[in-house]
Amino acid sequence: MKKIIVFGASGDTGQYFVKYFLEHYAGGEYQIVATGTRETHYFEQFGVPYYRVDITKKEEFSKLPRDVYAVVDLAGAMPARMKGYNPYKYIDVNITGNLNILEYCRVNNADRILFAQSFGDIKDYGEQNPLLTVDLPRKFSFTSDHTIYVMSKNFAVDMIENYHQMYGLKRFIFRLPTIYLYSPVDTFYVDGVQRKIGYRLLIDKARAGETIEVWGDSSRVKDMVYVKDFCQMLYKALFVDRPCGYYNVGTGIGTSLLDQIKGMVEVFGEDGRKSEIVMRPDKPNAPQYVMDITPAVEELGYKPQYNYLDMLRDFKKEMQNAKIMGGGYSKVTHIYVAPQIGCAA
Repeated sequence: MKKIIVFGASGDTGQYFVKYFLEHYAGGEYQIVATGTRETHYFEQFGVPYYRVDITKKEEFSKLPRDVYAVVDLAGAMPARMKGYNPYKYIDVNITGNLNILEYCRVNNADRILFAQSFGDIKDYGEQNPLLTVDLPRKFSFTSDHTIYVMSKNFAVDMIENYHQMYGLKRFIFRLPTIYLYSPVDTFYVDGVQRKIGYRLLIDKARAGETIEVWGDSSRVKDMVYVKDFCQMLYKALFVDRPCGYYNVGTGIGTSLLDQIKGMVEVFGEDGRKSEIVMRPDKPNAPQYVMDITPAVEELGYKPQYNYLDMLRDFKKEMQNAKIMGGGYSKVTHIYVAPQIGCAA
């Protein structure tokens, strides 16, 4: 039985994807295998093999199966999970680690690789036009603590293109904005300092009936994409008959900041003590962007299943289920001109 290897499976998104695969795949040709750096027993309940692998160490790949069909690469170091600032980690994990994954693909004749790229290479375009298309040239700040991170992810994409063109490895790149999901971990790092995740703070306020401020221009929009829609996109790319693809992950729909807040109050607020919404146009603006998903729709048959309110309702259900189960998903610890990228014949 050919294997589908998920790197970064012990992270939140990886856990959701493994579960999504098992819920949707009914064939007997492929087996999903999870790998990660953390010690976890999460996958035992599904009968999914789990290997602890440090992708920066080439010798550790000898633990893994050799009969590989596909690799789903969700592993990586990112600013939101980095205390302080250590640019070497981006190089070690996102470049050396991904090179090791590519060599694992090559040596074992994998058919394809699916890679999670950041939208940090194009998100700044959103200030001029919220709609971000797949083919925008790379453009990002060189004066941020995110710079080396974005560069490392871009270099990983370029390495994948090299293996695609030199060795015929099919490649599918997914450019990710913020992916919304429930996790028991509700903090992240901003400039190396731990903070509460913004939307989790707002949900907590809505649950408590506390006043919520809407900062800046309340009409600015964001593409609110749910993890289960991202999983759908990955799943479809596993079996599509194409040599390659480059996709923005999203819904293609912008939800205004005001509607985001109203939705949280509607779904998480309790009758009789709904939060008051106060406008604060004097405060800084939130980022804005909408991901153009046309290539994913046309090439993968992708169709988002969760609008914003549906996402919040399912998030609430996941949160309630996790409390019943005693914790749910295991904890996560989650510009220059680009070269011409095309599909090799």
